[in-house]
Amino acid sequence: MNAYRLMGLVVAVAAFIAVPARAEPGDHIGLKARIAKRLLDHEKTDPAVLAPITKPGDYTFTIPFGDGKRSYMVHVPPQYRAGTKTPVVMAFHGGGGSMEYMAKDKYYGLNTKSDQAGFIVVYPNGTGAIRADGNLATWNAGACCGGARDKNVDDVGFVRQILVNLNRQLTIDNNRIFATGMSNGGLMSHRLACEMADTFAAIAPVAGTDNTLSCNPSRPVSVIEFHAVNDTHVLFNGGAGKDAFRDPTKVTEFTSVPETIARWVKRNQCTGSPRRVKTVPGAYCDLYDSCADGARVQLCVTETGGHSWPGGFKPAGRTTEPPSQAIFANDEMWSFFMARD
Repeated sequence: MNAYRLMGLVVAVAAFIAVPARAEPGDHIGLKARIAKRLLDHEKTDPAVLAPITKPGDYTFTIPFGDGKRSYMVHVPPQYRAGTKTPVVMAFHGGGGSMEYMAKDKYYGLNTKSDQAGFIVVYPNGTGAIRADGNLATWNAGACCGGARDKNVDDVGFVRQILVNLNRQLTIDNNRIFATGMSNGGLMSHRLACEMADTFAAIAPVAGTDNTLSCNPSRPVSVIEFHAVNDTHVLFNGGAGKDAFRDPTKVTEFTSVPETIARWVKRNQCTGSPRRVKTVPGAYCDLYDSCADGARVQLCVTETGGHSWPGGFKPAGRTTEPPSQAIFANDEMWSFFMARD
C-alpha cells in the first residue's frame, strides 16, 4: 500500500472511529461500528466502488466478497443532493432471477417510485449459475432457497458490505433503510429484519413468508406483507405449491402467511386486534399499530394475481395470471415506510 492510500485509509477510519460513544437518538450504533471495521478491508476494493456518486442515474458495481465477487445496482433519483440524508430501499429479486430483472421498471416499477418519492433503490444480486439469458440466482433466507441455502452463502454479510460502500458513495439516511423483495427476495428481507434489526427500520416482503431458521431481532422492526390468496408457489396457508415442484431443491415447505404475521406480532409485542385500514375491490389491508417502539405489522391481501407483485407486470409466458392491480405494492409500502418516521 503506497503512502497516499495509507493516509486516505487512516483518515477514513479515524473519521468513523470519532463517532461519539453516546449516539444521537435513533442512530444505528451497530451499523456505525461495522462501517468502521469494514473500512479496514477497503484497500482490497476497486477505488471506483468507493468514489462518491454525485449525479442521478443507474450504477452497477462488482466487489470482492468472501472467496469471489458479488454485484449490485444502484438507482439514484433526480432529487438526490450530496449532503442531504436520503432514504434507501434495498430490493431483492426472486429465486432464479437477477438484479437486472428486478430493476426492470416495466415489471416492478421501483425506479419510477424512487423518482417520485426521492429514495435510493439498491438491487443486490444473489448467487447461482449463469445461463444464456441471465443469472439463475437465489438468496440464503434460512430454510430456502436453492444453492445459496445449500452452500450457506453469507448473504447477510454481503448486504452489510453494500451498506458500508453506500455510506462512502452517497449521503444516506441510516435511520431510514428499508428492504423489500419478491418471493425468495421477500424471504431474504425477513432474515434481514431478524439479523439486522439495528439497520433496517421496516421490510415489505412480497409473496415471501418468514422461513428463517431462528429470529431474535435486537429491536422491533415494522413489517408490511403482501400476498395473494391464490398464490400457487408460496401457498397462503403454507407448504410448497404445485408450481414449486419443477425444481424441489430450490423451494421448501413455506411458512403460512397467518403464521408469519403472528410471529412478527409477537416479536414486536403488538397488542389488541388488527384494524382494517384498506378495502378495495379485490384487496384489503389489516394493521397492528399498537406495538413496541412504534413498530407496526400490516398484511395486504389480494384475491388474484397468484405469485406476483401487486401493481406490477409479467411478460407473456411467465404466468397464466397477471398480477393484481387492486393495489400497488410500491405505493402501499412507501406510505408504510414513511409512517414510521
